[in-house]
Amino acid sequence: MSTHFDTIVIGLGAFGSATIYQLAKRGRAVMGIDRYAPPHTFGSTHGDTRITRLACGEGPMYTATARRSHEIWRDIERQTEKQLLVQNGMLLISGAGRRAAAHGKDDFLGNTIDVARHNGVAHETLSDADIRRRFPAFNIGDGDRGYFEPGAGFVFPEDCVATQLKLSVPLGAQIRIGETVTRIEPRGGKVEVTTDRGLYTATNAVLSAGPWLPQLLPQRKSLFTIRRQVLTWFAIDGAVMPLAQYRPEKFPVFYWQVPRRQAIYGFPWIGDGEPAVKLAAEQYDFETTPDTVDRNVSEQEIRDMHHDYIAGFFPGVSDRCVKSAVCLYTCVDDARFIVDRLPGQPQIIVASPCSGHGFKHSAAIGEALAEMACGHAPTKVSLDAFRFETEAA
Repeated sequence: MSTHFDTIVIGLGAFGSATIYQLAKRGRAVMGIDRYAPPHTFGSTHGDTRITRLACGEGPMYTATARRSHEIWRDIERQTEKQLLVQNGMLLISGAGRRAAAHGKDDFLGNTIDVARHNGVAHETLSDADIRRRFPAFNIGDGDRGYFEPGAGFVFPEDCVATQLKLSVPLGAQIRIGETVTRIEPRGGKVEVTTDRGLYTATNAVLSAGPWLPQLLPQRKSLFTIRRQVLTWFAIDGAVMPLAQYRPEKFPVFYWQVPRRQAIYGFPWIGDGEPAVKLAAEQYDFETTPDTVDRNVSEQEIRDMHHDYIAGFFPGVSDRCVKSAVCLYTCVDDARFIVDRLPGQPQIIVASPCSGHGFKHSAAIGEALAEMACGHAPTKVSLDAFRFETEAA
């Protein structure tokens, strides 16, 4: 097996799998390394579903990458006849008074509407009466307002990762799983990657290791904060609300700035197993690491989730949790991404496009990373907003 490559991709989750696929399509000699066997449950790329939306209240710079990702996923679907993207619409809800910030933005609803208008994203604005009539599963308050984006929806993250990795192998990519990178060091115009199994060299490396970035980039670890997030699936009470109201045709993905400490988001019942909806809040109060994080969801956490974020908002959702999981956000200030060459070490390209809203952009950013690794500027999207120096400014 060769030990020298054009590019080595470190971490094969959302962005690493997209990058290795795009590099293999371009005929590059590429190897991917992951300490586990992706798709796995130890990082950020799991949990059955991830929201995708074109108008992002985090800022107008994100629309192009989400839109291009949709195009790539549809192309992969045509190749494989495997569904990766469901466009059942997204409902964003907010209202008067003190509301939970969303990814650091107090007026996330207003920001989203502005971004949609700026980028020509089809959408509707809804009154409380509109929301109650069209989406009765949501127990909103008087005066609440909504934004509905019909082209939004959800993707299947595990399938996206697995499919891109599977496609890359016949194109020549080498994939090494269960192998841990211990050092990345530029040397003589190239980069050396040391693992617990050997030494490899490449013209450049893409570092897409998610919550392990602080370990692999100790000189930049202060930029990244790792947050533990809890995902829950609660059973639907069909006696209170018909099950059909929670299917994708009636129940869009949503993001809700509730009058609580945290915003909540969720997904319809997608038809697998017991009827249940996936619901989650987001916490930014506590830091962790991928090696020390508590990966078990306690009974108290489940009770608190239902009491604080479900009971008053979803009358047809019972207090019985049928499934739970823990995932990790790799956060940068202002919910930004960092996708750039490492200052002073341009052979290393760092990809940290998460901050709690990254998966929807992964296919397009993987394409852009592949172009960077080939020595070209990205042709489909701009990554200018995601440079290191932007973070420092």
